[in-house]
Amino acid sequence: MRKIISFLLLSFVVYALQAQIKDPVKFKTELTPLSDTEAEVVFTAAIDKGWHVYSTDLEDGGPISATFNVDNKSGVELVGKLKPVGKEVATFDKLFEMKVRYFENTAKFVQKVKFTGGAYAIEGYLEYGACDDESCLPPTQVPFKFSGVAKAGNAAATKTEQSKAEQPEQKVVDKADKKEEATSVASKDSSAMMELVPATTTEAATDIQPAVASSELWKPVISDLQALGEEHGQEDMSWIYIFITGFLGGLLALFTPCVWPIIPMTVSFFLKRSKDKKKGIRDAWTYGASIVVIYVALGLAITLIFGASALNALSTNAIFNILFFLMLVIFAASFFGAFEIRLPSKWGNAVDSKAESTTGLLSIFLMAFTLSLVSFSCTGPIIGFLLVQVSTTGSVVAPAIGMLGFAIALALPFTLFALFPSWLKSMPKSGGWMNVIKVTLGFLELAFALKFLSVADLAYGWRLLDRETFLALWIVIFALLGFYLLGKIKFPHDDDDNKVGVTRFFMALISLAFAVYMVPGLWGAPLKAVSAFAPPMQTQDFNLYKNEVHAKFDDYDLGMEYARLNGKPVMLDFTGYGCVNCRKMEAAVWTDPKVSDLINNDYVLITLYVDNKTPLTEPVKIIENGTERTLRTVGDKWSYLQRVKFGANAQPFYVLLDNQGKPLNKSYAYNEDIPKYIEFLQTGLENYKKEK
Repeated sequence: MRKIISFLLLSFVVYALQAQIKDPVKFKTELTPLSDTEAEVVFTAAIDKGWHVYSTDLEDGGPISATFNVDNKSGVELVGKLKPVGKEVATFDKLFEMKVRYFENTAKFVQKVKFTGGAYAIEGYLEYGACDDESCLPPTQVPFKFSGVAKAGNAAATKTEQSKAEQPEQKVVDKADKKEEATSVASKDSSAMMELVPATTTEAATDIQPAVASSELWKPVISDLQALGEEHGQEDMSWIYIFITGFLGGLLALFTPCVWPIIPMTVSFFLKRSKDKKKGIRDAWTYGASIVVIYVALGLAITLIFGASALNALSTNAIFNILFFLMLVIFAASFFGAFEIRLPSKWGNAVDSKAESTTGLLSIFLMAFTLSLVSFSCTGPIIGFLLVQVSTTGSVVAPAIGMLGFAIALALPFTLFALFPSWLKSMPKSGGWMNVIKVTLGFLELAFALKFLSVADLAYGWRLLDRETFLALWIVIFALLGFYLLGKIKFPHDDDDNKVGVTRFFMALISLAFAVYMVPGLWGAPLKAVSAFAPPMQTQDFNLYKNEVHAKFDDYDLGMEYARLNGKPVMLDFTGYGCVNCRKMEAAVWTDPKVSDLINNDYVLITLYVDNKTPLTEPVKIIENGTERTLRTVGDKWSYLQRVKFGANAQPFYVLLDNQGKPLNKSYAYNEDIPKYIEFLQTGLENYKKEK
């Protein structure tokens, strides 16, 4: 899912009184005649911003492909396969380890049909998958039904009947009578489906059979979840994260040889050139504000040139990831002292001379612009890395937010020292320590460069950077950084002082400790601190790590009965084979020893795959929100359970239940905060014990 803009959070207050049903894709269907004997069934979708609909014919093991399915037909034949029409986005998905294709904003699928003459009728559905950056919908069906009369050589059709093709709105019913209706429907359908789908287990088979297909287990608990403090939507900290990242980058840039020596000279210039101290302070503030304006304008310019969606596409494009890798390697070499990246000197001279010939605010602004130009050899690599990182958000304002944080950190000393000139005396003097910071940044740029090479490596299937190879390189890089900080390695611009200060010693200690921390990862340890950067665990050739969580049941009613007989609460895990964030939660959170111990020993874990394609014995027709729908697969059944009982339809979705099917805590969605997840599990366990 793309990142939610902060001012839109107010609109979500309305949804706090509703369930978590998401309806980001709306389809319309029509039958378009091509000739007397041929026509096209056309599906046109409007897709909410941040969501995408997957195309046709994707590889097995990946996301849900769009498919054309026929239940009944007469007098009509299919011609060819379902075809996607329009602009597809093709990219490599790191988690699925495959190339995927999808549509954004709008999608169109076309199925050509041929009339055999006389009366015709065709009924079926389009099935598709949709995801955003945080969650995926279960396989969703768009029903269609057309009938008429076709004659060879005459009009293609004399009568066309179309069912309502738009997806039914998934609205939560809060009125008492509507709740009773939903409950009765759920009860009826659950009983019917219990007869159709044999219960199965994912572990050793047991002889447990449900005592009854209890309607209570399928009864909606939406209001109960709300009473427990149900939260709707993911808390989005991305903008804060981007700002802080930019701010830290600005602080690092301050301590480089290109910026730090300029601070006292600039502040002294403003205080001495004006007899009025207040005016000098005001000029220094203006200088700092000008720095902020310049760098924020740079961030906005990047977005205007490329566009937010283009930046996001670039971040997952294999070729551009190779370019990012090469760019960061060049920046690292520059910081190591191999060469300096500088803008043409005439640019700085021209702006500087213009600043001297002008007065007032323009003169101060041009001085700030001169700083931006002459300090580029130090700030450029940091800015480049920051802009590459924020491109993955796809937000139109992310580069500007990052540059805002960077500029505020860079401008802060100029204004603070102008307000408190006495602080200038306590400023550390320029020296070799500034080059140490540059070289340290060079090591970090080199390490992060491997992240971008990893994406390209997976895209082209080179298998050069499997997880253990990546970790080995990081271990070497951070070990070398530790040795450098201890003075064992020298670069061209380092001084000959062999003494190592206390700060450098502790920095070396941290770097070496981090290198040692990554060593067990060569044998499969999760290494949560680097899981966001390293290749997926599936690329690990040798793995000794066995601390995994496995579901006890993949059937809701059977699992609930087992839990009742054993006196344990239930953890329901609504997931999908094609759910990216489900795999992230399992790798980053479930592998935690405390989490795995709670799930394995204190709960009965029931995992329900909403994209399970195992067919029901017979299709089941149900009425949902006044619209008739057909459940055809086991996945349809579990998706229906999630919508009817919990008012949600996105995965991952975790909910804790007692033995009567009542919630023990508010639900939990995608959030890799392990302490928060442990609290979620422990709260449910405590509430279960209180009930007993």
